[in-house]
Amino acid sequence: MRVVTISTPGGPDVLVESELPDPVPRTGEVLIDVAAAGVNRADILQRQGRYPPPPGAPTWPGLEVSGTVGALGPGVSGWSVGDRVCALLSGGGYADRVAVPASQLLPVPPGLDLVDAAALPEAVCTGWSSLVDAGRLSPDEWVLVQGGSGGVGTVAIQLAVALGARVAATAGGPERTARCTELGAELVIDHRTEDFTRAVIDATDGRGVDVVLDVLGAGALTANLEALAPGGRLVVIGMQRGRDAELDLGLLLARRASIIGTVLRSRPAQEKAALVAAVHTHVWPMLDDGRLLPVVHARLPLGRAGEAHELLDSGQVFGKVLLVP
Repeated sequence: MRVVTISTPGGPDVLVESELPDPVPRTGEVLIDVAAAGVNRADILQRQGRYPPPPGAPTWPGLEVSGTVGALGPGVSGWSVGDRVCALLSGGGYADRVAVPASQLLPVPPGLDLVDAAALPEAVCTGWSSLVDAGRLSPDEWVLVQGGSGGVGTVAIQLAVALGARVAATAGGPERTARCTELGAELVIDHRTEDFTRAVIDATDGRGVDVVLDVLGAGALTANLEALAPGGRLVVIGMQRGRDAELDLGLLLARRASIIGTVLRSRPAQEKAALVAAVHTHVWPMLDDGRLLPVVHARLPLGRAGEAHELLDSGQVFGKVLLVP
């Protein structure tokens, strides 16, 4: 099979096509013939040598795919060869085929394009675990989605709206802010020209938001805390603006706030299985009735993975970039 491997840590040019033997599904695994793979910022970090795969995972990138079931490993039931599926991976999605635990598969609804379905598993599982499990988001609460135009952000906006929350989001430029509004955000702040803390404080009559879903990390820590309402929860899922920051404990105490860090890739298999099951139960019906749609910016051939990384790094992507074998 073709895979895109990382020849050495570095820039997009270190992503090279290689030939490797097809994976053989082990007990409890399913082989997927890949229709598309989602491109995530974690892939960029891995390419740079800053985010190694967990033990046992393939060494090449790719945290989510869609495709059809090509073979079943021993002990697998409930799936058949030819089923349309998408899957959450620990790595290895940049390939023609991938073996994945059956517990991390989700069915692709009949009305959903199979390629576009690759935009969902990582973003939906991250959004659900961050907003609901970690953030304890409730109907009528305010949530601020930092990076509302990103792969996770576009899904998180839709999820929060479907859950009955009031959504604020940040994005860069008028076109991207307008598209976040179309996804259901009540307030969209252009981070290039506006102070998001001031904007959410004004929009909430001085109270602040109940949950911040943050991809920025250290560079936005103080501003995020200032944007929180009393008892608010800051859920950090990324570090685009750094990992080290000074924390004002007085501000944290005054807000009676919580800071929660969460990551998906390195979780144990049983936790991923439980999360995928929860997503299937609670989120997948949103695909059937149109409350949730994948947002795809571009589809590129698998061999242009380096270009896909450059595109994601450009800051111009709205939603997901997909690689199509």
